[in-house]
Amino acid sequence: MIDDLATGSPASDTRSALDGYVGDPAVQAEWDKRYSEREQLWSGQPNGALVAEVAALTPGRVLDVGCGEGADAVWLARGGWDVTALEVSGLALERAGGHARDAGVAVRWVHAELTEAALPPASFDLVSAQYPALLRTPDAVAERALLAAVAPGGLLLLVHHAGMDTHPVHDSGFDPADYVWPAMVAALLDDDWEVELNEQRPRVAPDSGAGAHHVDDLVLRARRLR
Repeated sequence: MIDDLATGSPASDTRSALDGYVGDPAVQAEWDKRYSEREQLWSGQPNGALVAEVAALTPGRVLDVGCGEGADAVWLARGGWDVTALEVSGLALERAGGHARDAGVAVRWVHAELTEAALPPASFDLVSAQYPALLRTPDAVAERALLAAVAPGGLLLLVHHAGMDTHPVHDSGFDPADYVWPAMVAALLDDDWEVELNEQRPRVAPDSGAGAHHVDDLVLRARRLR
């Protein structure tokens, strides 16, 4: 919840955020387990599509959806953005807070699922969702939450792994049909939005970390007009 945000000055403190997780406990447990299996799950570098699309923008308020271990949030904060970073895994947030402290930057941490976070509507100049694991529902709650967070004149940047949406159910139980993909968000865009980019392109992939084997990205960049 927004009341649980903790802002450091200059370093970030995740303790208040971790005191009040808002969301499905099973989702938190699943991701905590995944993070606990490795000391560092991701590469520690900001996502290439984020850097490419955002580097030239004027910094403002940004929401980092599914911030993981905080590489994107730290990179954005270093670039002058006012960063709110949302994550379901408490373990990931602890790591992210440590990275922010080491970098000497301030980030607001939100320990919640996107659909339960009670974020202020239409208040972010940029909503960044890099390879998010957003569960799909019949009423498209997650997709609508992404769109609702963008301020008029602001951007939604949604990036995902190309081709994953058509994969069969994995032996682990992972079913792509359970998750939100860029095409589902694009289908909800009306005349209040302008699609600036909706394409598949080669991924600027890190040398290490989970997901490094994916070679192409789906990139959706849409501007809210009003």
